[in-house]
Amino acid sequence: MQYDVVIIGSGPGGYVSAIRCAQLGLKTAVIEKYNSFGGTCLNVGCIPSKALLDSSEHFYNADKHFAAHGIKLDNLSVDIAQMIKRKNEVVEQTTGGIDFLFKKNKITSYQGMGSFVDKNTIKITKAGGETETITATNVVIATGSKPFSLPSIKIDKKRIITSTEALNLQEVPKHLVLIGGGVIGLELGSVYARLGSKVTVLEYADSIIPTMDKGLGKELQKVLKRLGFEFLLNHKVTGATTRGKKVTITAENKQGEAVKIEGDYCLVAIGRIAYTENLGLENIGITLEERGKKVPVNENLETSVKGVYAIGDVIKGAMLAHKAEDEGTFVAELIAGQKPHIDYNLIPGVVYTWPEVASVGKTEEELKAAGKKYKSGSFPFKASGRARASMDTDGFVKVLADADTDEVLGVHMIGPRVADIIAEAVVAMEYRASAEDIARICHAHPTYTEALKEAALAATDNRAIHI
Repeated sequence: MQYDVVIIGSGPGGYVSAIRCAQLGLKTAVIEKYNSFGGTCLNVGCIPSKALLDSSEHFYNADKHFAAHGIKLDNLSVDIAQMIKRKNEVVEQTTGGIDFLFKKNKITSYQGMGSFVDKNTIKITKAGGETETITATNVVIATGSKPFSLPSIKIDKKRIITSTEALNLQEVPKHLVLIGGGVIGLELGSVYARLGSKVTVLEYADSIIPTMDKGLGKELQKVLKRLGFEFLLNHKVTGATTRGKKVTITAENKQGEAVKIEGDYCLVAIGRIAYTENLGLENIGITLEERGKKVPVNENLETSVKGVYAIGDVIKGAMLAHKAEDEGTFVAELIAGQKPHIDYNLIPGVVYTWPEVASVGKTEEELKAAGKKYKSGSFPFKASGRARASMDTDGFVKVLADADTDEVLGVHMIGPRVADIIAEAVVAMEYRASAEDIARICHAHPTYTEALKEAALAATDNRAIHI
């Protein structure tokens, strides 16, 4: 079969790219090595983790907050099997939706491992070993990533686990040890902390969520401590061993002293690495970057081989589903002869703990390092009427604006529903709004979004009304 575009991988980048290609009239095929579409995000990442986060949040609120609302419950308990069952149902519904969209858009799908024979010929190796080949004018590599571990740690998928196994535990851990204080670990740690687990975080850096604005990490750490988290920052993990139902993790603190932590599960969440094995890239002359096994691309997301593109986690940049989606759309439109663009500075990042954390644009640390003159305005959710009504008063919104032009350079939030609120900041920054522009927009009262307006007012001559 001959196609205009063949996409290897059906995660958010791959399936969105395929749909956009089909919309633009390109004959399109997708190759997926697993039995279901959606990649890591839909199967063992974004979607299932949010399902468990919501379930655990309901339990935690019922246990800790319902009485304050005048709702009394007796004999509250966790049915972890039902939580996992509901999570699986959400995944099944979501991945099934991709199958429907492929059929609707007349996209051909192949199940098997796709690899390059040459730049226009792809071999598909099926689970039973049989093969077939298809050809394409353009090929998009969208194979995503997999969990990364340390050389000193062997993942046994039973007691020393990755995020994949953490989504399917059959019991609530008594003591969960997290290696890594980033997004994945803190989200899954929150799930089990709400259900009663003690959670210890070992982080090499001096703060959690270290790639985000420092103020966000400091506030989130304070909140998670109240949830029962223990944080060991500036710790270098040196090993992990299991004996029966016990895991022992060894580390060194900032002073070089040995530290030993024991728990019943250890979740290794130090990041992800591009999945590029068995793609046959050597057959078409593509050499991976040494660090992270990333596929090198130019500004058009095209590799060194004309007509072969790469998107999402297999190329440089943040490993985010929505980044991959935008890149998938970008490549589809480029192939069709359009002139798309992506502003990587305006791709938001979100942590789905509670309170949620969200960020877009430059951090204060980045602006200081660049010697950029800026002004800052913040507003705490404890001063928000809507937040008080819902008992969600932790956190704040911070707006950073150019000291001379007032253009918004970055917005950083921690608080209720900021994963949704951040979109308002992204829209404003796409249109190069000033802090005063946001401040003069009428926001409904009472809403959480008023915190963004107040922070913008604070950045505009310290004009916040409610603080």
